[in-house]
Amino acid sequence: MLVDRLTYAIGDIHGRADLLARLLDQIRADRAREAADGAPTLTIFLGDYVDRGPQSREVIDLLLDFRRDPAFECRFLLGNHEDTMLDYLEGRISGLGWSRHGGGETLKSYGVAPPREDSRSAWMARREAFRAAVPATHRDFLQDLELMIAVGQTLFVHAGIRPGVAIDQQSKRDLLWIRREFLESERADPWLVVHGHTPKAEAYGAPGRLCLDSGGYISGRLTAAAFAGDAVRLIETGVREPRLFPVRLAGAG
Repeated sequence: MLVDRLTYAIGDIHGRADLLARLLDQIRADRAREAADGAPTLTIFLGDYVDRGPQSREVIDLLLDFRRDPAFECRFLLGNHEDTMLDYLEGRISGLGWSRHGGGETLKSYGVAPPREDSRSAWMARREAFRAAVPATHRDFLQDLELMIAVGQTLFVHAGIRPGVAIDQQSKRDLLWIRREFLESERADPWLVVHGHTPKAEAYGAPGRLCLDSGGYISGRLTAAAFAGDAVRLIETGVREPRLFPVRLAGAG
């Protein structure tokens, strides 16, 4: 069985609080139709909440508000963009590289103007203003993010896994960054890996994996999946009704 309880997973958000608000409303409505009892419904966010889009701060505020809803048991994965944001906040990187992957949009969402000068020193000088602008609740949220979550035969991670490596031996870097070695592999492990990180215009998959990163900050489509037993349905902003999505375990051809 893919999952042993009704479970939702939400793909990469990237600073689109407007899309997230719509998708959460759709998930609430879906749960009202599908939940068999009053127990909290597991809801997993796959990471990359910040950067690229204009509303990173608002996204985190929405997530913090949603996790207070007693109808849902929320768990949040770490994405490579949150990891980079933490690296900048905690002084492990200059921030110049981050600026080329949406970091400037995140600064602006917290009311901090990005440096005009494209240099390491300029970004390092802006760090203290950003630290002061990020609420402690947001720092705590980022620091508590998880690397992987297993439910039944389904493994939720941000980017993917290293084929041939035991789950408990996976590296943080692979879980947050891997692409080609995972996406192009024919795995023999027993997992359905649900991930984000590598966007296309809509959700896509192959035997043993399902990607929910539909490039919302560009496409205007944010995607979630609802798992119930061995059935998977996609819930998408801009699409009225959920649709079944066929999935196969690794090695199933």
